[in-house]
Amino acid sequence: MPAIPPDASAAPAPLLTREQVLRALRRVEREHLPLPPSTVYELVYRGRRYPPRPLAELAYRLATRNPEARWPLSAGAPTNAIFERLDFTISTKRPVLAPGSAHDAEESAQQQAEELYTGLPEMTATPLTRPTPAAPVVAEPAVAYTPAPYSRAEALAELFISETELDAALSGLHRRRNLLLQGPPGTGKTFLARRLAWLLLGARDEHRIELVQFHPSYGYEDFILGFRPNAEGQFHLVPGVLPLLCQRAAADPERSYFLLIDEVNRGNVPRIFGELLLLLEADKRGPAHALRLPYAPPEAPRFLVPENLYVIGTLNLADRSLTVLDYALRRRFAFVELRPQFGETLREFLTARQVPPELAAKLCARLNALNQTIADDPELGPDFAIGHSYFCQPPANPAEAEIWYQQIVEQEIGPLLADYWREQPATAAAQLKKLLV
Repeated sequence: MPAIPPDASAAPAPLLTREQVLRALRRVEREHLPLPPSTVYELVYRGRRYPPRPLAELAYRLATRNPEARWPLSAGAPTNAIFERLDFTISTKRPVLAPGSAHDAEESAQQQAEELYTGLPEMTATPLTRPTPAAPVVAEPAVAYTPAPYSRAEALAELFISETELDAALSGLHRRRNLLLQGPPGTGKTFLARRLAWLLLGARDEHRIELVQFHPSYGYEDFILGFRPNAEGQFHLVPGVLPLLCQRAAADPERSYFLLIDEVNRGNVPRIFGELLLLLEADKRGPAHALRLPYAPPEAPRFLVPENLYVIGTLNLADRSLTVLDYALRRRFAFVELRPQFGETLREFLTARQVPPELAAKLCARLNALNQTIADDPELGPDFAIGHSYFCQPPANPAEAEIWYQQIVEQEIGPLLADYWREQPATAAAQLKKLLV
């Protein structure tokens, strides 16, 4: 009977089997082999956590009986996919929670029987069984990152505030470690918040800045700690933005870290902040004031806010739907007021970018007049003024400047005025006409 040719469409043999990975795991535990830490992902097995790529390389060397073998796949998704196909759990790092804590109990329960079957026998005649510093296991590759320096001169050149106002903002941030920038929409609050962080960092170092925006659906579970489902529908305790940033800052105490919170009052602030209300205070930082989080398992470390973490928030004063900050939160922040800047600084900024001087002067004069009208209206007030950021991206071609101004007025400012004077459409139309004439 003729031999049956192999099926060319058959799937290639897997790089690893589950049994080979289990042997590598037992090897690590038995001989206490150090594995380089991962940067983002971890393999969870029996309540313990392991770096995926170094573990895959060790298993690959054991499987091939070659202590010099190199794992052929890169870190991240390619390596993680191999483990997930073998029914291992891959999760993002949860550095605030202690390995082996109660929230990992389900992993231990379902994997407890794995020891009963080891697959291929352990290798005893190869150099791999001797605890010698053979070929090092390769860690996950780090991405080269060199932040560009950022100076005070650069900040003053791109901010629409004076040097005195910049010094006052930096002083408040140094003193309280928490700063709120408040003002009408379009006054550059988020823009300034990031520049203040860059100034204290001395560089445009985004690795030490975390930006989050509050909104009505944002809660304590997103910001501090809460249960979230995984792909299998099981709920796990996962730290939010703040504990992860606090851990990074605590591990690097000689350098500053920043949390930027955009639109602070769009969320339910007391519910979101929780215990942070106490720990935010400048004199309540560090281990001496650490608190136990409500959802954390008993063996988890207490939560603290390190002294090198700064918080900068932005506060929109015009939106009527936003919540008012309570006094307990207010007294933990320094406040800086930002106002529209339709003056000489904006005129110079626009003319330096090829906007005709007469248009720059007309723009500033008309917007100043409109903001005065808004401020004098008893139903509105200065918090509803039009900000200068509408006009901070002029066209590269000077010939398009007039059309650029007209379109901003008609498409962006006009609808806002119609909302301001919803019950007085004639007033809104009259103010819009004054901007366009």
